Amino acid sequence: MKASFGEMPNSKSVSSDPMAKTKPRSRITWTAVRLSVWASVFLAGFVSGCGSIGKVNTNGSVNAPHVAVFRVVRRNLRSDLEIASEFQPYQEINVYAKVSGYIQKLCVNWGTHVSHGQLLAVLEIPELRQQLRLDEAAVRRTEHDLARANEEFNRAESNYNVAHLSYTRLASVQKTRPELVAQQEVDVAQGKDLEANAGVSGAKDALAASDQALLEAKASLEKDRAMYAYTNITAPFDGVVTEIDAYTGALLPAGTSSNKGDQALCRLSQNALLRLVIPVPERAVADLHLGETVAVHVSANNRTFNGRIIRFSEQIDTATRTMHTEIDVPNPKYELIPGMYATAQVPLHEAQNVLTVPLQAVQTSGQDHGTVLVVSGNHRIERRNVTLGLQNATDTEAIAGLKENELVIFGEQSQYKPGELVVPQVVTPSGLE
Repeated sequence: MKASFGEMPNSKSVSSDPMAKTKPRSRITWTAVRLSVWASVFLAGFVSGCGSIGKVNTNGSVNAPHVAVFRVVRRNLRSDLEIASEFQPYQEINVYAKVSGYIQKLCVNWGTHVSHGQLLAVLEIPELRQQLRLDEAAVRRTEHDLARANEEFNRAESNYNVAHLSYTRLASVQKTRPELVAQQEVDVAQGKDLEANAGVSGAKDALAASDQALLEAKASLEKDRAMYAYTNITAPFDGVVTEIDAYTGALLPAGTSSNKGDQALCRLSQNALLRLVIPVPERAVADLHLGETVAVHVSANNRTFNGRIIRFSEQIDTATRTMHTEIDVPNPKYELIPGMYATAQVPLHEAQNVLTVPLQAVQTSGQDHGTVLVVSGNHRIERRNVTLGLQNATDTEAIAGLKENELVIFGEQSQYKPGELVVPQVVTPSGLE
């Protein structure tokens, strides 16, 4: 059968194939389904991701940044003034000879530890030894002179007693029996009495002169003995010989003049007690107290010793605006050496049981004021104004603006913004452990 005009050929065969029209439509349908599923998964993931910020997953990872925070606690806070200086001997002197002489014996050397009164050196002075012998002879001579003067005084007193007795008897007889005694005899007896009295006065003066001469001779002897005792040079205090300036056989001049060029025997330092001289700034002068204990840290041996504020000048140096202050540090075991550097921590102020935060958590905005970043209970950052009080090298007192156990961000604040979600991690700053 032939097909007529306008009729499609093989129309029966085409229409009889059931898949001929459904295959293209099926491809379009499955593609749309796949796109719809992908869009749903992406949207669900986006919404789920936005809603889970700051939540910890089962594996411990977080999407919000971790921040180091410090918990606001109450502690005792103290403000110290740290000043570096160097140790000085409590006293240090040059030991000179009192009398000029040659060193016969030297008993010390560099670094010798000596005690008060210990022999340092012996001088040889033959002239002074001979002078002592002369003085001793003079004392013996004046003692003999004094004995002779004493005998003369006794003899003069005896003569006076006899003469005076004769005169008084004659004078008494003349009064009672004038005819028995001539007036001339009475006058002669009276003259002898006066002469004997004068002899007693002269003998008495001679005796006193002899006594004074003996005292003078003894004084001269004691003086030369004292000078001769200086041939033994001894230590005036406990200390250490830090320098020797003369050795055996050297001539030491007498160190009694104002000439600074006089040669010394040695240099002696009292090191069992050291001085630490510190210049205290004017702002801290009012907080100094005599007798207050000061921690002295020595970097050479990394140890800390206790000292005491013993004296200060009570006057501000107008050039440096500081006050001369001395701290005594006991050194019985000679662990410290003059010249070592040390840092004195002078206590100034102290506050008991106050809220404290690290200085690295505070951004100051004026005198006694600043800001901190507080992590709230929902892990959001909040900027907080605080009033500051006592400060030391690491911490400051929070007078107002913070509560105990609140968390403040420790470190740089510029990288965080208020309202930002964070994960706090509590840390302990160094020095608070």
